Amino acid sequence: MASDSSDHEGRATSPPGERSVVALAIYALIAVVVISTAVYYSFQRGGLSADIRNKATLIAPAGAGGGWDLVMRESQAIMREQKIATNIQVVNVPGAAGTIGLSRLHSMEGRADVAMVGGTGLVAGVQQTKSAVTMTDVTAIARIFEEYDVLVVPANSPYKSVDDLVAAWRSNPHSIPFTGGGSFDQLVMAQFAKAAGIDPRNTTYIPKAGGGEVAQALVTGTAKAAFSGYADLIDQIESGRLRGLAMAAKEPIDGVDFPTLRQLGYDVTLANWRALFGPPDISAADVKNIRDVFDEVMRTQDWAEAERNNKWTRAWLEGPELTTFIADEDRVIAGLYQELGK
Repeated sequence: MASDSSDHEGRATSPPGERSVVALAIYALIAVVVISTAVYYSFQRGGLSADIRNKATLIAPAGAGGGWDLVMRESQAIMREQKIATNIQVVNVPGAAGTIGLSRLHSMEGRADVAMVGGTGLVAGVQQTKSAVTMTDVTAIARIFEEYDVLVVPANSPYKSVDDLVAAWRSNPHSIPFTGGGSFDQLVMAQFAKAAGIDPRNTTYIPKAGGGEVAQALVTGTAKAAFSGYADLIDQIESGRLRGLAMAAKEPIDGVDFPTLRQLGYDVTLANWRALFGPPDISAADVKNIRDVFDEVMRTQDWAEAERNNKWTRAWLEGPELTTFIADEDRVIAGLYQELGK
């Protein structure tokens, strides 16, 4: 007897056991397709329309321990403690003066659960690296605060005042090497040189990785003056290793004993501002939601304490005014780079 059977129309059929195996295989394949499709669209919905209050990704476009990282770590802690948001992660994306992080944000098109911090340094980084992604390619959410550089010299420096330093600098610009923690500090130095009547192209600047290296360069004599963030150097000033001469701020800062350069006749006001950015193509409602979350963060006592400790000056700005501000900053920084011959 033949092992195959035929139905009443003469078509070949498989034995019952073989038919059940084939049927199970087909059902399994259909199940895989259905489940995979559901997971895919669930991921898409979760990625594109997730509420930042329920799943927040906070990007710091630099390594851990820096100023951008500090903003996002403080925000994360406050969001958790005050139950403003849940399931919050801080992601560090270092490299290329923040522009790698900017490119990562740009690739997250439509994601309403993502926010990145940036600011003056990122504007400078885009120009330095000739980044294909610029600040106008992502969504500006809000400027949140400004911080300012302090001008310092070693404790044993012969320059007791800003005017003493400027007099020596004018007589021989290359004889006064400056140092600082990065591109922003060099821009402040360039603005100071212009205000003092010195061609920024004739200055010497030694970039360092942070406040610790800046202080070391001053103490060892590698540099004779520096601009750096106040919070980065306040311990060195209070310990007596460094002497603070002035703040590069628009107005006097509460709790800081130094005058501003503007008060001393030098119009140096470039601020190291911080702002929040979202991915491109998020809705106006999503922008408002992200903005509201950070507004709640900044209304807490913990944030007020962070402002006091780090000498952050609140400078909230949003909407068309923020877009105009960023464009103006871009022009100012481009001009300073031209003055430096870069």
